[in-house]
Amino acid sequence: MHKVKKFSPELNKVYFIERHTLFHILSGNGSIQVDFKNYFDWQEKAIFLEKGQYIKFLSDTFEVRKIEFSNDEKFYNNDVRVLFKHLISLGYIDLIECDECNSFLSESALTDNSSNIIDISSKQWYWQNPFKANKEEYQIIFDIKDVIDLEYANNLTGQDLVGLINENGYNAQALVKNKVGLSIKNLISSKRLQESQKQIAFTDKNIQEISYDLGFKDDAYFNRVFKKSTGQTPKQFRENFDFERRDVFTQDILELLQKYHTTERSLEFYADKMNLSIKALSNKVKSKMNITIGQLIRLELVNTAKFMLLEDESITAVSHTLGFEEPNHFTRFFKHYSGITPSDFKSKKYNS
Repeated sequence: MHKVKKFSPELNKVYFIERHTLFHILSGNGSIQVDFKNYFDWQEKAIFLEKGQYIKFLSDTFEVRKIEFSNDEKFYNNDVRVLFKHLISLGYIDLIECDECNSFLSESALTDNSSNIIDISSKQWYWQNPFKANKEEYQIIFDIKDVIDLEYANNLTGQDLVGLINENGYNAQALVKNKVGLSIKNLISSKRLQESQKQIAFTDKNIQEISYDLGFKDDAYFNRVFKKSTGQTPKQFRENFDFERRDVFTQDILELLQKYHTTERSLEFYADKMNLSIKALSNKVKSKMNITIGQLIRLELVNTAKFMLLEDESITAVSHTLGFEEPNHFTRFFKHYSGITPSDFKSKKYNS
């Protein structure tokens, strides 16, 4: 059996994932955060999370369907792990490209056999082929990720790690670098950073204890590595994550952007609304959301454009609503920040 729940998540509440889970965001505005990364491009996607991750919603407008899967045996399948064991970003299936997924997630399809969405999504993931690899290469890449998840605190070098992998004739180091775009050493560092962030944000352990748990013999060195990666000391990170106090700054700036992004693009306008200097606003957005205020404005524009295009608005109408002088200016902007033209985005919806 699996458990299906539709709910309106609380603003900034951390929802810890207890078992393999699919999130389908039905409606809402703003961003979501998973494991300290903010995501703005969640529309029309099925999001897969595994035990030990967390998700929080940086707006109070979301309505979400959550499906928790209880058949653990299914997740030992190597083809299925690609959905849940994220390498460098969020694991998801693009629903615009998957009619079968859409039918399973429709209101009428929430029956016991909905767990078949896992099989359908796995096939779709390989079809989407985000790393342009063949199936055998994917298994080697995810074997490496499995070992990293087990051994990240044991000071393994990339060569040590490769020694634990059955390479099947591949050069594992080169394969990961070529397909994922990161070295094995980078993947180990990324995992250690993520785990250190979790311990800093969600436990009362002191920094020395955390650094020792993660294989650092010197907490001063851990402090330097952490600050280089995040721009904050561990102490600052703990304060800024604000796990208990539920700071409303993030909600306030996102609400302003949702209200004014079609007419106001200047940083001065938003700084004035927040009663901060431009520098203070920029620093606070960067420290709390790991993104610049300029990027936030552009993301709001792109997301509104996608929503309007999915609602079958014309490119000219979208361009006018978003304050572009000419439709071709909007087209260039949209392609630059989404990697696809508005026309291709619309046709992708209809030809899926």
